[in-house]
Amino acid sequence: MTEILEKKAVRRRLHRAWPVAAVGFITLIGAAGFRSVPSVLLDPLHEEFGWSHATISAAVSINLLLYGLISPFAAALMDRLGLRKVVSGALVLIALGSGLTIFMNSSWQLLLCWGLLVGIGTGSMSMTFVATITGRWFVERRGLVTGILTAAGATGQLVFLPLIAHLAGAYGWRVPALVAAGAALAVVPLVLLFLRDYPSDVGLRAYGAPEGSTAGQRVQATGNSGVRALTALWTAMHRPAFWMLAGGFAICGASTNGLVGTHFVTAAHDHGMPPTTAASLLALVGIFDVGGTIVSGWLTDRWDPRYLLIAYYSLRGLSLLVLPSLLGPTAQPSVWVFIIFYGLDWVATVPPTVALCREWFGVDGPIVFGWVFASHQIGAAIAATGAGAIRDAQGSYNLAWYLAGGLCAAAALMSASIGRRIAVA
Repeated sequence: MTEILEKKAVRRRLHRAWPVAAVGFITLIGAAGFRSVPSVLLDPLHEEFGWSHATISAAVSINLLLYGLISPFAAALMDRLGLRKVVSGALVLIALGSGLTIFMNSSWQLLLCWGLLVGIGTGSMSMTFVATITGRWFVERRGLVTGILTAAGATGQLVFLPLIAHLAGAYGWRVPALVAAGAALAVVPLVLLFLRDYPSDVGLRAYGAPEGSTAGQRVQATGNSGVRALTALWTAMHRPAFWMLAGGFAICGASTNGLVGTHFVTAAHDHGMPPTTAASLLALVGIFDVGGTIVSGWLTDRWDPRYLLIAYYSLRGLSLLVLPSLLGPTAQPSVWVFIIFYGLDWVATVPPTVALCREWFGVDGPIVFGWVFASHQIGAAIAATGAGAIRDAQGSYNLAWYLAGGLCAAAALMSASIGRRIAVA
């Protein structure tokens, strides 16, 4: 009887995978919040220093670009050094980059701090961090957990916007920069105390792994992390599926982080809407994104991820085409419809894209996803700078919205062309 009760107690005990996922969730929300600072401060920096929107947007573009390009190397480095060392080091970089901005008086310093330092730091905790946690710690519920962690990464950026906008309006732009630096440092102890690299490190298998499975067993990384990341890229480049995933995800980045995430507040303000109202609307995108991305993860466990991507990109493109006609001095019901719909679709593309990377590239899936995510951020960087240049040249963002809508249709076609392959366990 005692033996039976002990076995039942073991079954009821919370698997260590869930606390690890919880720490990842908190870390990703914080990392996303740090990235939200520049998008709210475009106008305050323009007014104080006289820098053009294109110049300030360039710092955001460097941030977005590094956020993606660092990802595959960070994934390989996590295999080499461990999650805790990489993530805690990244948080310290973010704190430095955000904190040092209060001393800047030249645009190159903005590029260095918000662009380089914060870009490298957030890039080390990007979506490849999600793919690494779910790939190591979960067999069952992998898609669902991917959706939850992805929602944290996108939602944190948007939910922080009203707070940052309020602090900037009440105390100036330097206060939110310092708040971001302090928040980054506050997350470090959680990472060091609770994050673990592999289930086997604490005597467990991955969540849902059957008896005798090697899922969750430590894999000793050999060789140079940078070489491994480049080797995985070289292998992936020989498969058309990689190019279709990368191309579609580049458009995903252009139509979300690069365009809407960076320029929505300024674009709405151009139509007479107060910045705090516009920031609150963008925060609502983040709130609805939670539900949309979690449901997307649940659907990815059950449906063909290609069909999900086709639907997501097609619907997103249609919404962007009508957005210019919706913006005005106040938040009309039509704008609320756009915010709800766009929120549900914001990063719903991530769970099916992660699943397809794992399906096509096996154990190198997280690293390959890092390269696919790099294309996401390249697209975001181009859109962030390009939309700022369009705004400076034409006085409005209308052309940027129309271009993004057309590109989303192209992303849907790319997703439709991806073939199926037997998934690698």
